Amino acid sequence: MRIASFLPSATEIVYALGLGDAVVAVSHDCDYPPDVRTKPVLSEAIVTTALPSPTIDQRIRGQVHRGNSVYHLDQDELARLHPNLILTQELCTVCAPSYTLVKEVAKVLNADVRIVSLEPHGLTDVLGTILLVGQMTETEDRAMDLVARLRARIDAVRGRAAGLPRPCVVCLEWLDPLFVGGHWVPEMVALAGGQDVLGRAGEPSFTVEWDAVVAAEPEVLVLMPCGFDVARTRQELHLLMDRPGWTTLPAVRAGRVYLTDASAYFSRPGPRIVDGLELLAAILHPEAFAFTCPPAAAELL
Repeated sequence: MRIASFLPSATEIVYALGLGDAVVAVSHDCDYPPDVRTKPVLSEAIVTTALPSPTIDQRIRGQVHRGNSVYHLDQDELARLHPNLILTQELCTVCAPSYTLVKEVAKVLNADVRIVSLEPHGLTDVLGTILLVGQMTETEDRAMDLVARLRARIDAVRGRAAGLPRPCVVCLEWLDPLFVGGHWVPEMVALAGGQDVLGRAGEPSFTVEWDAVVAAEPEVLVLMPCGFDVARTRQELHLLMDRPGWTTLPAVRAGRVYLTDASAYFSRPGPRIVDGLELLAAILHPEAFAFTCPPAAAELL
């Protein structure tokens, strides 16, 4: 089998199923596990995370408004590598090359290539994508074993958080403009023992005015800008701290503002999303969860 994965979470799933040697191509955003960096990169984005958040947003919105993709795929290299399974998505036009773009570029391949779009909206869906990839790669037993282990960890968090106080939480997925985390994030907050006061479980992230964040009076504020790690998020902190009312937020007064590695633990619906759940539980209830955060997973402001 020859696999091309243009979705970072799918790449993580493939490796978790022991299929790293079958991967022949990845996207520019695929960076985990480290072996991925040895694979040919076939995609290129019109923006980089080195740009300021407002600039990234403006450029992406401009491309989408004009009906253009925010990615370029190397069609010639794809033809040369000739995968027989391509993994991508249609959930978010910003997160990875879309199914439509991949299908168009893949016309250079023979008809036997399978293009699979992974579209999880919640944690159950994330586990379902693992089973689907297992089915597509004839590793069903490995997939079922992995899902069973992830379910057990999810259930352990749910059980321990039951009955604990539920602090009001706001999760911000982008800082200018402000985006509230959606899809699986509100569900993760609930499982970890919190109340996401702005997010909508199972629905896409959405823009919100700063006044709404202030009015929500979050007791815990979790910053998880899509595609950013802790260090990159720290560079954008002024976008929040310069806003009126920042110092009056309950989370700020209580010292409960957290910067997270969103790329690793929240943005990508792969196996490490359960690490993100455990991380959230430790953030919301450090007295009840002894989960040891991986290096640079989260930082208290």
